[in-house]
Amino acid sequence: MVESYKKFWNNIFNFSGTSNRPDYWWPVIINAILGVIIGAILQIALGHSIDTISNPADAAANIGYNIMGIIVWIATLALQIRRLHDTDRSGWWVLLPIIPFIGGIWLFILFLLPTKQNRWS
Repeated sequence: MVESYKKFWNNIFNFSGTSNRPDYWWPVIINAILGVIIGAILQIALGHSIDTISNPADAAANIGYNIMGIIVWIATLALQIRRLHDTDRSGWWVLLPIIPFIGGIWLFILFLLPTKQNRWS
């Protein structure tokens, strides 16, 4: 689990290569949990939602939260592309959620597939 999360951050801008199932799912689960915890802590510390900006401190917290969100999004996109490579698919499959409803489900199923002999290894 810890090794998978280290690999996630060490490969933040690596859009080539592969990531097996544990190396994909552990960071996804950990980031979801951390996102909820950090969001709740910020909401408690600010006394209101992170989206409500009424002073410079609120603006700074909001900007910091959004910057961290963008960094995690980029790292997750790279991870998704590597996971698709591991199933011998192009990274462009990451655009499947453009198709309403079925696209997101289809992409989720692709992330569940086992490792396949592929050209990106």
